[in-house]
Amino acid sequence: MRGRDGGFMNNIDDKIQIMIGQKELEKRIAEMGEEISRDYAGKELHLICILKGGVMFMTELSKHITCHVSMDFMSVSSYGNERKSSGRIRILKDLDEPIEGRDVLIVEDIIDSGKTLAHLIEVLGVRKPNSIKLCTMLDKPDRREVDVKVDYVGFQIPDKFVLGYGLDYDQFYRNIPYIAVVE
Repeated sequence: MRGRDGGFMNNIDDKIQIMIGQKELEKRIAEMGEEISRDYAGKELHLICILKGGVMFMTELSKHITCHVSMDFMSVSSYGNERKSSGRIRILKDLDEPIEGRDVLIVEDIIDSGKTLAHLIEVLGVRKPNSIKLCTMLDKPDRREVDVKVDYVGFQIPDKFVLGYGLDYDQFYRNIPYIAVVE
């Protein structure tokens, strides 16, 4: 894959290995959608996707949720272009709609330290939603620094740098249909 400057990106293509295949991902996401549908049966659910990494996951997940669903998007950063969190959390794009009185499900691609999500839950909590729950495609519990309750987990993974299915390396590799680990 070519970088922005036209050159190859440090031969990263040679260093990625499939961790979770496409079929396994799709099966687990469908199961999560069924579980969420049972938990929210008869209710309206407001999904909040954390951009950019959560888009592919939320899109696929929403196809399997049978209750009424609305969607909004936030962009929150603690990484920049690094592989590890800087610890500084910034809201780059806020919600378009109020969440007061709504049942909210935050949809995230990956949770590691928990700092970003703990901060985000605090920020959203003062907006008086009916409920806030957290859903993630990938969870790295070994990296947890802040206790955050994750209500729906696709896969627990080891503390490795991963990409694909929305997760990126310098904005590339989001489009591969599986989760890969960078060796």
